[in-house]
Amino acid sequence: MAKVQLENVRKVYDNGQVAVQGATFEVADGELMVLVGPSGCGKSTLLRMIAGLEEISGGTLRIGDRIVNDVAPKDRDIAMVFQSYALYPHMSVRQNLAFGLKLRGHPQALIDERVRNAAEMLGLTDMLDKLPKAMSGGQRQRVALGRAMVREPAVFLLDEPLSNLDAKLRHSVRTEIAQLHRKLGTTMVYVTHDQVEAMTLGQRIVVLNAGVIQQIDTPMALYERPANLFVAGFLGSPAMNVLRGTLGEGGLRLGDGRLVPLAGTAAPADWQGREVLVGIRPEHLQPAAAGEPVAFEARVEGLEPVGNEIFVNLGLDQQALVMRVPPQSLPPVGGTLPVALHGAHLHFFDPQSELRL
Repeated sequence: MAKVQLENVRKVYDNGQVAVQGATFEVADGELMVLVGPSGCGKSTLLRMIAGLEEISGGTLRIGDRIVNDVAPKDRDIAMVFQSYALYPHMSVRQNLAFGLKLRGHPQALIDERVRNAAEMLGLTDMLDKLPKAMSGGQRQRVALGRAMVREPAVFLLDEPLSNLDAKLRHSVRTEIAQLHRKLGTTMVYVTHDQVEAMTLGQRIVVLNAGVIQQIDTPMALYERPANLFVAGFLGSPAMNVLRGTLGEGGLRLGDGRLVPLAGTAAPADWQGREVLVGIRPEHLQPAAAGEPVAFEARVEGLEPVGNEIFVNLGLDQQALVMRVPPQSLPPVGGTLPVALHGAHLHFFDPQSELRL
């Protein structure tokens, strides 16, 4: 096992495109760190630089105590699991698991022991003689994980390993990866565009956008105190609602002149009379109970029951909002719903810089 340290790591392509701008962070020994962001944000490029598959344009990369900028991938003591399973179709599961160890000249007894241990841990013991074509997508991804495991590397690198699986399989394999990390205690760097994967797997998360690190923290810290509007909107499903208005003594004055009371909130006092963005998670909008202060009345644009909860799509001042509520009786589409705010959970952002206030 080893820690991974990046100091101002950059990637600039020959055409001048900057894929990663000055990434600086440390993955602790034994930590599962997730890199998350939209397509093209630089997360896979960053992972490939750690693996040695992309040349580093600037900065310093250390694995353990060794600078590895110019070290070949095979000498970095890492193992990588890709989005595509990349299994040898003519080889059995046993042969796929053992292939890398054979290439490195390990004795057969050691190979057999590591293959057996990996197969037991991943539930592949009864499939060792099968070919990949006879297996499901989830089983093939487990073989790909096992092939990395038998190497016993210092660092695991996983590049969107669940993208090719359906929703049910993604959940089960995600659980297996989390259990695997707890058993092995190996340093893992995991890339995904799926914020649910990031929130459920990562001990810490690096949020990227356009090659720039936006914030690094634990999943709940990112959710509860996003550093900027991008992080606030990217993490959470449905995404955070955002109201734009002017802060005044009575609350937030929206563009249509409507006043949204903000009593009991942490509204920044020095922004009185200035325009702000107010973020509200869907679960912190609720139908106003009898006698409860009403923040505003909104038009019901749609109802999405998903079993244990309902997503209520609302319209306010030509703006779409989403409310998350438990199953209950609600006005029909086209009706009006009085809405209460959970003021202690509001987020305030500068409309120019989009940074948290």
